[in-house]
Amino acid sequence: MSLTVVGSIAFDAVTTPFGEREKMLGGSAVHFSLAASFFTDVRVVGPVGEDFTEIELGVLENRGVLTEDIERVPGAETFFWKGHYEYDLNTAHTDDTRLNVFGDFDPKLSEASSSADVLFLANIQPDLQRRVRAQCQGTRFAALDSMNLWIDTARDSLCQAISEVDCVLINDAEIRQLTDQPNLARAARLVMEMGPKAVIAKQGEYGAALFTPSGFFALPGFPLEDVRDPTGAGDSFAGGFLGYLDGESGPIDELALRRAMAYGTVLASFNVEEFGTERVARLTRDEIDSRMEALRTMTDFGVRNA
Repeated sequence: MSLTVVGSIAFDAVTTPFGEREKMLGGSAVHFSLAASFFTDVRVVGPVGEDFTEIELGVLENRGVLTEDIERVPGAETFFWKGHYEYDLNTAHTDDTRLNVFGDFDPKLSEASSSADVLFLANIQPDLQRRVRAQCQGTRFAALDSMNLWIDTARDSLCQAISEVDCVLINDAEIRQLTDQPNLARAARLVMEMGPKAVIAKQGEYGAALFTPSGFFALPGFPLEDVRDPTGAGDSFAGGFLGYLDGESGPIDELALRRAMAYGTVLASFNVEEFGTERVARLTRDEIDSRMEALRTMTDFGVRNA
């Protein structure tokens, strides 16, 4: 079992109606790897600057994340994102983005990272995703995330990257935008026709939907009374989803995908309870299993044979 994630390692500044942080650890690869680390060994690939200290590295290593492929760039600063949320926490408003080291990112995978069983191409430029995918020929299951920026500026390359993976995890609005199709089910089918075996439409607090050639499955978001910061929730979902798939010894079939959806939902729910990585960094497997059981009970509607 081995899982590699390639994506951003960042510092975030976030304001929500429930608080703010001027500088906190973030980035897609960070949120993903922390969530996935509860199920399998995770290697994280991404660049950081000289401002990235042993304190931030320790957050990952304390969860057992393998950090040898984090690239330190001398004389540079780590990727930075500043944003805010209003009471609709499904929408992030970007106030500032500084690519810094991420502007010239050229992923360098060690032999261990390139030979991973499962690969997650986080939300990075599609040409970079394709370059990484080409280095991981032995991967049994590869997935990617993307965003509206790449749909607008690199559609052809993104479509090619999608054709080279087994699963796509993107927001429902972006699936519609990518396919120019307002109906989500039809849009997901069109994405699958590009090559992937599965499409997951992330729907924020409303949950996520799984589309495969043989069926459809959906889960609601886990209901919480205290939500402080949704930053990284989608990557935490992906980490729980792919981490579970890699940690299981059986085939990646329809049932495994559905179970993985549930673990993704649970990890995302913990992520939003506090800012940044604060909650997931101190999370325990017992807490995950307890909430997993609560989700199972919540979605059981007691069907009986006639």
